Amino acid sequence: VPHGAVATYVHNAVADGLGKLGVLVAIETTGNEHAANAFGRQVAMHVAATNPLALTAEQIDPAAVEREKAIFADQARQSGKPEAIIEKMVEGRLRKFYEEVVLLKQAFVLNPDITVEQALKDAEKEIGAPAKISAYLRFALGEGIEKEETDFAAEVAAAVKK
Repeated sequence: VPHGAVATYVHNAVADGLGKLGVLVAIETTGNEHAANAFGRQVAMHVAATNPLALTAEQIDPAAVEREKAIFADQARQSGKPEAIIEKMVEGRLRKFYEEVVLLKQAFVLNPDITVEQALKDAEKEIGAPAKISAYLRFALGEGIEKEETDFAAEVAAAVKK
């Protein structure tokens, strides 16, 4: 981040900087970096708790959105309502889906009465300048590690043949 802060949060820290879950949040701003970092840490705690799929709705995989739409449409059709009403039902359920999986649309864990986007607007007063959450990264202990599947009996047989 050229201007602003990259805030960190480690959940269940066993030592300084060591834990089972870590989050980085980049806040871009030309305002007070200390205030930006403090807000970024709150957002990092939020990300640790909610595990959003994307920062914005546009960043969600379009195939996943289409899959959700199809599921919502099938569920709505089972109610036997007219197609025009089904479309409205799908739109409403899709909006709810975004509120659950898009970081900026989620209810802020530290104040569920507002969204993360509104919390950002409120934090701009403290930061003293416009601010933007430009990125986040959530990682868990062991995530991404692939365990090689081996056939122990075949390994032993191969070793015996040598």
